[in-house]
Amino acid sequence: MLRAAAASVAALSLPVPLFGCAPEPRPVAQPASASSPPDEDRVRLTTWAARLRTEQLVRGDVPAGRAATRVGELAIGSPYVAFTLEEYIRAGGDPSGIEPLALSLTRFDCVSLVESCLAVTRVADDPSDPTWERFGREMERMRYRGGERRDYTSRLHYFSEWISDGARRGLLRDLGQDLGGVDDARPLRFMTEHRASYPALANDVVFKGIGAMERSLDDKPRRVIPTNRIPEVSDRIETGDVLAFATAIAGLDVTHSAFAYRDGTGVLRVLHAPLSGGAVEVTATTLPEYVAAIRRSTGILVARPLRG
Repeated sequence: MLRAAAASVAALSLPVPLFGCAPEPRPVAQPASASSPPDEDRVRLTTWAARLRTEQLVRGDVPAGRAATRVGELAIGSPYVAFTLEEYIRAGGDPSGIEPLALSLTRFDCVSLVESCLAVTRVADDPSDPTWERFGREMERMRYRGGERRDYTSRLHYFSEWISDGARRGLLRDLGQDLGGVDDARPLRFMTEHRASYPALANDVVFKGIGAMERSLDDKPRRVIPTNRIPEVSDRIETGDVLAFATAIAGLDVTHSAFAYRDGTGVLRVLHAPLSGGAVEVTATTLPEYVAAIRRSTGILVARPLRG
């Protein structure tokens, strides 16, 4: 849902540069489809997978997150582009039908960067030649509930559910309890309470489906490491751990997602695709500093990718 909360940003008077995955709506280029990637996307998949193999980052003893952040390093400078997953709806597509699989390795939002880096890693793990179809299958496994792509409601819109669903299926491990996270049991209702901000929710069937999905999460609290406790646990966060930035905004779980990233001197920073700056980057600030600067931040969710 971080890709589509734009209209509500202004209403909530949020500082847009800090709301990393929720910019104002704007036209975007059509993303690569699962069957017909532009040449540059295909070249990136082949080249990046080969780089992971050459650098021996596909070995079982190398953390999946370390390999994924290597892909993120290769993506640095790639443009931030929002709403690529919603383009089919804006073009008149039916959100109650099977959702098209939007893919790109040349433009990212904060969530698609995390997904794409992990998908390239898993494609590289397979000894066969990397293919766009295999990349698409790996993206589908992460992006949709239970790994099954159906209609708009099957997508994991709330990133906290992206974590819990992936953890249930062995794609990652939720570190919230290990790092002393506290329960955030607030009900998630942001999408249905901001219906006008989501073109798909103009469809009554889809709106009802999203409402049912939100209610199904009521008994699944998020484990959030509070902002003031992040320095205490920073030494237990590894390069490649997935970060989600929790918020006090009513009905919403997080506003941004990223990878934890230790630089050459061991300082913990953030590798992400931010709206502010408009391209994939590693932050100049440390992780605790970055989180502390986010208005209405309550802390972070942390999950460790698995080879899956």
